[in-house]
Amino acid sequence: MEQELTVALDVPFAEAVARVRDALAGQGFGVLTEIDVQATLRAKLGEEMEDYLILGACNPPLAHRALAVDRRIGLLLPCNVLVRTEAGRTVVEAADPQLLVTFTGHPELTPVADEAAERLRAALATLATLTG
Repeated sequence: MEQELTVALDVPFAEAVARVRDALAGQGFGVLTEIDVQATLRAKLGEEMEDYLILGACNPPLAHRALAVDRRIGLLLPCNVLVRTEAGRTVVEAADPQLLVTFTGHPELTPVADEAAERLRAALATLATLTG
């Protein structure tokens, strides 16, 4: 997948999740949804996998601006941020908000997507400075 923003952390999963929430909050994002994929697969299928959490992050002013362009944009909201373990590290990934423009064909969403991407990059950059 090429359309994501990524940082790898050398901290335990639970600590990384807390840091991700703080970093997102620092950029005006709240977490609206949380999907614990590991727990769901264990409970529903009896399958085991690594830590894998999807956080649905929303910046209300940005969401409002996007919805003003096209009400169907809600299909692409909130911004999903993935926290998972891989090879002994905790990986944090966010989908690039520019996909909003690509998928909808609404170039007027570009400023919203640009700002959302800038804020997500800043949040991930904050995480990168806290590794170790």
